[in-house]
Amino acid sequence: MTIAVPTSTTATTIATEPRDHIRCARPEHTAAVAHIGHALSDATRAAIVLALRHGSHCPADLASELGVSRQSMSNHLSHLRGCGLVVAERRGRHMHYSLAHPALAEALDAMLALTVTLNPACCDSEGCTC
Repeated sequence: MTIAVPTSTTATTIATEPRDHIRCARPEHTAAVAHIGHALSDATRAAIVLALRHGSHCPADLASELGVSRQSMSNHLSHLRGCGLVVAERRGRHMHYSLAHPALAEALDAMLALTVTLNPACCDSEGCTC
């Protein structure tokens, strides 16, 4: 049995048989999700992408705000670029990093909302901007 679900431009077919859901977890998909999960499993890299939800930043500013060395920031940004999560753009003499796709900001917002739902104490501070 399948159900047609309208999306913004086309109808998508969603399998409703239990085995069809299992088949959707193909090795290519699980490897890609695990790769992104690994990138976000580091607290500094997670902080970087959360900061980039609000616009581009240069590495020096990110390093200063997050309390890490510039070398460490460079390594983290390189890892995030390798995963396809961030892109770099040269502006004059400086590089500026931003999220690779606008949908990433939406996904990060959804992850934050889930985090607050599962662990409300994570945002009990006065200056939280979740």
